[in-house]
Amino acid sequence: MDENAVLIARFEEERTRLQAVAYRMLGSVSEADDAVQETWLRLDRTDVDEVQNLAAWLTTVVSRICLNMLRSRDHRREEPLELQEPDGPALGRADGADPEQEAMMADSVGLALLVVLDTLTPPERLAFVLHDMFSVPFDEIAPMIERSPAATRQLARRARRRVKGGSPVPDADLSRQRRVVEAFLAATRGGDFDALVVLLHPDVVLRADTSVVPSPEPIVISGRRTVATGAMAAMERARSTVPALVNGAVGLAMAPLGRLFLVLGFTITDGLITEIEVIADQDGLREVEFAVLDD
Repeated sequence: MDENAVLIARFEEERTRLQAVAYRMLGSVSEADDAVQETWLRLDRTDVDEVQNLAAWLTTVVSRICLNMLRSRDHRREEPLELQEPDGPALGRADGADPEQEAMMADSVGLALLVVLDTLTPPERLAFVLHDMFSVPFDEIAPMIERSPAATRQLARRARRRVKGGSPVPDADLSRQRRVVEAFLAATRGGDFDALVVLLHPDVVLRADTSVVPSPEPIVISGRRTVATGAMAAMERARSTVPALVNGAVGLAMAPLGRLFLVLGFTITDGLITEIEVIADQDGLREVEFAVLDD
């Protein structure tokens, strides 16, 4: 076996791990594939005889590539979606993305976790993913983000608090909220209009900012049948929506391709939804506190 074949074989042994790291860093299968491919190209240009620990070296390289991609994404503020339906926002899809593969990967990691990871800064995300998910020591992570091990530990701790979250709402109230919100999501996904109407207060009010539906002014609609009709128009996008803690209460977050696109906050009184707030504006999303709901 020639040297190149040996190198390819060694890389393939690490591919699954590299793909896992890249996906948790980027939240996108296609971008993770790009990061892993770039890692291979860099390995192919490197004198591997000088690499003492190939697995650690590859993890470092793919992590730095992902970090640069995240920083570039923040600078460009690219939108992964397009508003396509006249009745409301709908999911677009990046060219070349396999929706089934994206869904499978999101299920394996947890879409709610990807939502929270998407709200972290790139250094926080790298520190949390590498340390908490892949047991990489802080002294190995620190040089990647040009921080001390102590500062890197603090970044991971901060990210961990964001992921675990906290709520001033008692657990019993959260459980009741969750049952209503999950029923709302199930009815929307299933196109069950009657089941959705039952969850809404007769005078329910829905407010959506101008980034949800292109309009000069925020949208305000009221009445259970009107609101339910609007929700039915969002059946497709509901497939990329999951329950999450939104500002300490149970809400919904939509994150196609692992990127947060919009959130729904709910006011629930006596088991009925009385208010729904839909936020898609980037400034508004940055002010929302997210956390993963406990199973």
